[in-house]
Amino acid sequence: MSTQTLNPVAYGELLAKVQPHPIKDDREYDRLVAEVGRLMERGERRLSKEETSLLEMLSILIEDYDRKHYPLPLPQPHNMLAFLLEEKGLEPHDLWPVLGSKSRVSEILSGKRAISKSHAKKLALFFHVPVDILI
Repeated sequence: MSTQTLNPVAYGELLAKVQPHPIKDDREYDRLVAEVGRLMERGERRLSKEETSLLEMLSILIEDYDRKHYPLPLPQPHNMLAFLLEEKGLEPHDLWPVLGSKSRVSEILSGKRAISKSHAKKLALFFHVPVDILI
């Protein structure tokens, strides 16, 4: 959101109407999601500064609830490695010098062999990513 000042009266009236607060249950979640839907239907360009601020706050509350109640599972390390290869436009043979051999790369990418801590460190340096996503 920009640093433009909000009209305190208009914003206060909007907050009083919607009454946003940390989400504790699915009913409240559904209510706030519906409110976001109503705001989004109008289009972001048609929203007042106050409505835009409310939309941002509601999005944060909903995201927080989603993160706590519906966490996304972390991908398996070998799937993350395959993803990194694809994202960088690389092929498995590009990892031979990093992991030591063609067979080791093949075993890791197929999920037959786990990524060791030492390999995870080397891969993290190679891809410039945190090591914990590969363990």
